[in-house]
Order: sequence, then structure tokens, then C-alpha cells
Amino acid sequence: MKKMYFIAIYPDQKIIDEIRVFKEDLARNFANSKALTNDAHITLAPPFSREIELEEDIHTAFQKIDTTISPFEMVLNGFGSFPNPANPVLYVKPEENEYLKQLYLNVKEKFSFERDSFSPHVTVGYRNLTFENFLKAWEIYEDKNYKTKFIVDKILLLRHDGKWISINEKKLSQE
Repeated sequence: MKKMYFIAIYPDQKIIDEIRVFKEDLARNFANSKALTNDAHITLAPPFSREIELEEDIHTAFQKIDTTISPFEMVLNGFGSFPNPANPVLYVKPEENEYLKQLYLNVKEKFSFERDSFSPHVTVGYRNLTFENFLKAWEIYEDKNYKTKFIVDKILLLRHDGKWISINEKKLSQE
């Protein structure tokens, strides 16, 4: 039996709750309920499918990710979008961060995936968001102020069991 997995950074619960308010606004006013199914996060390795019998190998590779990076501050500042007509995305924008880029490269070294570019974001609206509703929502969110920050001190390995659940974590450290 196959399961879906991915690797991500999660902010603290207070920020997850704040971002959920934006997701609820999109669900209520722009017919975008899909974003409510996931908590706010920054993806480091996109979802991938593996046989559950191979899960131990995933854990082994996850533990080999180089996390000798000091815990760092991640600033979320304003909103951005991927205005792809077929699959538009509205998101909270993280500020440029060299530690985040390094963490992404370290994950990519152990988990090969196709994506060449890294566009970190915290999704607010996607999947069943029509392009027409995206354009209406973007008019509101493009200049909307939202700024917060959190400390990134670990990465999480998640598995989809009806919803995404954390099955492993690895702390960042200086040694």
C-alpha cells in the first residue's frame, strides 16, 4: 500500500491560527475550501508517494539530512501569488533567508525531487480556487498587511493518513 509523505517547517500554533483566518476568508468569500485541509507550513520536500513497507528507508534518509544549522528566525511579511490560470496560489510571503535556502538544499541532497527552484511560501489559497476568484481575492490580499516571525528549530517528516500527521522530526543544531 502506498502512502504520501513530505518534509516541512511549521510555525508555532499562534501563527497557524492567524493564517487559518485568511484561509477561512478564502473559503467563505472565494469558494476555496481546500486550503483549510492543511495547517500553515513551508514545504522543503514536495509530497511523494512510497510503499508503506519502505517507510523505514524514508526515516533513515530523513535522519541523514544535515541539520547543523543554528535555529533561525523566519519572518513572514505580506502576501504573494503564483497567478497560474490553471492552478493559482495565494500565499503568505517569507522574507529571503539564507538558512532556509541551505536547509532546502540539505533536504534535496537526501530526497531527490524534480523541482529545481525553491519558492518558499505559506499557502493560503489553492486547488479549488478558480482563476476568477483568485483575481478577486488578490485585489484584497495584494496590499494587505500581515507580518509575523517564528523560530525555525526543527524540520518535520509527515505522512498522509486521511490528513497530514508528523511521524518524525529533526532538530536544528550547531554541532
